[in-house]
Amino acid sequence: MSTPFLGLAGFLLTLALIAFGFPVSIAMAVVGLGGIALSGGWDQAAYVLSTAPFEAIFPYSFSVIPLFVLMGVFAAHAGLSRSLFDLIKAFVGHWRGGLAVSTVGASAVFGAICGSSLATVATIGRVAMPEMRRYGYDDSLASASVAAGGTLGVLIPPSIILVIFGLLTQTSIGALFMGAILPGVLGAVLYALAVIVRARRNPALAPAGQRSPWGRRIALLGRVWPVMLLFGMVIGGMQLGWFSPTEAAAVGAVGAFLLALVMGGLSLPVLREVARETAALTGMIFLILIGAAFFNFFLETTGLPRMLAETIGQSGLHPTVVMVLILIFYVILGCFMDSMSMILLTVPLLAPVAVALDFNMVWFGVLVVTVAEIGLITPPVGMNLFVVQATAPGLRQETVIRGILPFIVADILRLALLLFFPWLVVAGF
Repeated sequence: MSTPFLGLAGFLLTLALIAFGFPVSIAMAVVGLGGIALSGGWDQAAYVLSTAPFEAIFPYSFSVIPLFVLMGVFAAHAGLSRSLFDLIKAFVGHWRGGLAVSTVGASAVFGAICGSSLATVATIGRVAMPEMRRYGYDDSLASASVAAGGTLGVLIPPSIILVIFGLLTQTSIGALFMGAILPGVLGAVLYALAVIVRARRNPALAPAGQRSPWGRRIALLGRVWPVMLLFGMVIGGMQLGWFSPTEAAAVGAVGAFLLALVMGGLSLPVLREVARETAALTGMIFLILIGAAFFNFFLETTGLPRMLAETIGQSGLHPTVVMVLILIFYVILGCFMDSMSMILLTVPLLAPVAVALDFNMVWFGVLVVTVAEIGLITPPVGMNLFVVQATAPGLRQETVIRGILPFIVADILRLALLLFFPWLVVAGF
């Protein structure tokens, strides 16, 4: 077996192990070390084993990850999910479909804070599903809005996945953040339009709620505006050159701590829980980074990324066709893996292809992160579909799947717009 084909076999074996339930970090580490031993000998494998874990996580730039994780955990314990949902509901809850629109909006903002689609679906689902059921919303529309809304926040900055993409590809994190704002907002708008169109076509799916008085709206704004100010400081500070990404993450973490303190969400037990969650999430991310380091070293030694870039370059395929094929690949992969694992597993393989085709790496990164999240709501095994089912007693999987199609159509439209109008991304930086 030639060396590039050994790399391809290793990549397929890793996917197979993940499909059979192996942790992503373990699958990448085992295949990576085994492949290094086969291609370079046990001495080389022992050397990589002794050096790669440290080199994978010691760079100062990686300190941005636990800081953004800490920011998200503090914000979650401040009761922000309920406040965001109540605020948007106060303005649009009296529309037909207004509660589902509120769910989409709250998911977008909360997901940007916590950085995890699955956590966003679980948290917002516990708040929004009982409320929509109380107003007589059809379970298919209600659950689908929770599942789809959870995919938005991972793109809207500050996004841990975009940070990891930037570190892997040496792309400016600030540029990625600015480039992702408009696509993230576009996704939320298209999801809201999908809800409104369904509600207008079949009013029984989403009855209108009660109109909130302006006094309540202003009171809710008073609870949420500090969060918007914190976001503006973190993102605007990076764009204006006030902070580096790591400094911006530190500002965000301290700001989220103060926010939780003021909103009454902190106590000694909560602080212990915050420390535990931050350590657990950071440890999980770093363990995946270490596994990815072994696997990426193996791929580089086989020359598979270089061969793939050369093969595609010589194939005569139009770059747009190549990008469409990459997007389809991510949609399929998203049915089995979370977005962070997909990025760490595939970007080292596909980034050389993007460079060879002269893709703008910010545009490429935003597209890849967007489509990686779409895979989480693709039936039959999109992970968000199962998480939302767990948040609502009596909810059937077929019900969730029945309601998700309009949101997938909205995602396809968003991808087409980003694919054929790159300025929607690059105009942001």
